[in-house]
Amino acid sequence: MKKLFLIIFLAFTSTGFCQLKSRSFEEVDSLQHIENKKIIVFIHTDWCQFCQRMKNTTFKNQEIIQKLNSDFYFIDLNAEEKRDISFNNKTFKYKPSGNNVGVHELALQLGTMNNQIVYPVLCVLNEKREIILQYNNYLNPKDFKLLLEKLKE
Repeated sequence: MKKLFLIIFLAFTSTGFCQLKSRSFEEVDSLQHIENKKIIVFIHTDWCQFCQRMKNTTFKNQEIIQKLNSDFYFIDLNAEEKRDISFNNKTFKYKPSGNNVGVHELALQLGTMNNQIVYPVLCVLNEKREIILQYNNYLNPKDFKLLLEKLKE
């Protein structure tokens, strides 16, 4: 019985169950000086059902977690974040638009396409912090893996 427990414990603590490393914008600014990587920003809200589905499926996939952790800097950005965020030598702020409603300037900067923002948004920045891809739709694990492979090329 102890051997079985030990085997199960080792299986869950080995590389098969790693966590997705979500970075902050400030952290990525510093990390780019050490190693240049593309930045993938996942822009979402708490009320968006497709955002939550992506969090619970795509970003729980072990292959995707491994690829994101090793080949990219991943940032999880709640579009309704209220704290100031410094990125690329600028400070971005939360902009209220009503009673307990608003959007963060950085989410708008990175996620706006055709003069609107539709969640979820994947924004990919190159090593120079320039937007090279914006995609505003749910991506299942299979399609997200294909996207990561293309971005790695």
